[in-house]
Amino acid sequence: MSANQSTVVNRAIVRKPKQRIQWLPYILIAPAIVLIIVFLFYPVGNVFYFSLQKFNPAKAYENGFVGLDNFKAIFTTDKLFISTLWVSAKWVFVEVALQLIFGLGIALMLNQAFKFRGLFRSAAILPWAISGVVTSTLWQILFNEQIGPINDIFMKIGLIDHKIAWLSEVHTAFPAIVTAELWRGIPFFTIALLAGLQTIPGDLYESAVVDGAGRWKSFIHITLPFLKTTIILTTLLRAVWEFNNVDLIFVMTNGTGGPIDLTTTLPMYIVKQAIVAQDFGYGSALTVIGFIILLLFAVFYLKLSGYGKEE
Repeated sequence: MSANQSTVVNRAIVRKPKQRIQWLPYILIAPAIVLIIVFLFYPVGNVFYFSLQKFNPAKAYENGFVGLDNFKAIFTTDKLFISTLWVSAKWVFVEVALQLIFGLGIALMLNQAFKFRGLFRSAAILPWAISGVVTSTLWQILFNEQIGPINDIFMKIGLIDHKIAWLSEVHTAFPAIVTAELWRGIPFFTIALLAGLQTIPGDLYESAVVDGAGRWKSFIHITLPFLKTTIILTTLLRAVWEFNNVDLIFVMTNGTGGPIDLTTTLPMYIVKQAIVAQDFGYGSALTVIGFIILLLFAVFYLKLSGYGKEE
């Protein structure tokens, strides 16, 4: 064998392992890609497909392709659709704002040095760790008109003079559900913001004290700027989660979204149409609209908040 032939053979031998190594990352991530396609893209694609169909298992003889008729009905004849958007917007804004405020306050307290701090930090996550259905049932009992302790406590301290059906009355149903979700959602912000607070160098606060800055100025000029990214991401994630919240509202209102649809958010309305009424085509169209709303919200929110831009 000549020297040139030997060189060619050696290069071929070296090239094969390199080619295998180049394909190795794709082989390793292939199972994850398959799972994403099966459990994410396929269901999402099905929703878009059914949004163009009239699909009701109870009325199979009417099923078939209807094009954009479902969307036309939503925007022209469905009077409840606009109401659900308003309830959803109010629900998301109130929940995210209050959870952020209370979560930040608790995170600031848990960031201080005090006795049994680790115990209190562990306790702060408990509401977040409890199942949503269990939380909903618990608060449904607390707000119960006959056996609920909230009525009993309020009557004893003189805040009310008669028992109130918190989840059935027009003026109390929404605040009652907001309170229950608030209890469940605060720990998310507490944990995330506490982690952010622990990354702030203590030297900055010491320098601020030397310069004569009080706690409020230190909070405004040091704490908040360092927490900006965390606040943007947590509020965005929580807004998406709260928009899609169904379990708590469904359980606490016994699946009605009442009274008179005052707690019927868009996802709750989708459940009524698709699951209860079995109108999967119309429910899918509502879902597509909700998906587009969330997508546009996320894009505009990140743009307006300046996420990713250097200070």
